[in-house]
Amino acid sequence: MAMAALLTACASDSPSGGTFQPTGRYGGEAAPTGPSAPPGPGTLPVSQVEAQVLARYREYHKAYKNAYETGDPSSLTTVAMDPLLTSVTKDVERTHAKGEIWRFTNVLNPRVKGRSKDNSLVIVIDCVRTLGTHRFSTRTGKRLGSYPGGTNIQESLMKYAGGTWTISDTKLGKRC
Repeated sequence: MAMAALLTACASDSPSGGTFQPTGRYGGEAAPTGPSAPPGPGTLPVSQVEAQVLARYREYHKAYKNAYETGDPSSLTTVAMDPLLTSVTKDVERTHAKGEIWRFTNVLNPRVKGRSKDNSLVIVIDCVRTLGTHRFSTRTGKRLGSYPGGTNIQESLMKYAGGTWTISDTKLGKRC
């Protein structure tokens, strides 16, 4: 009796009579394909690409500062890629292994210098102004030294990969 009720509940009024007929259609329409991927940078207006790139560039600098202040480079993995990621990670770990952390304040003023035709590579140029840099002991918390601030041109390569922008390389230039 329970089996008859179960079979009745599964019965259908569809023309197929309840048999499996894979047609690639769902209710007479194409089957849903799930969430669509975000549009790539080649489909976006230049102003939107630049806004995204500059926002991610600033996120990188926040993660960079956090890595040196805490001795933990793990926050860099979401905003940086190799070869820069490995280079900065090793330096942060080396600094922390010496029993030091760095605290500094940078003032950023980035702008887009150039981009590839498909907008997947963007060069950001910035005159980074460091207001001051201080070394502290991780053991005692005391300041070990300070360095005067200054300004330098920083040129960075941002790449679009995996649905987001990451910084892959950067170089410091002359004073600005």
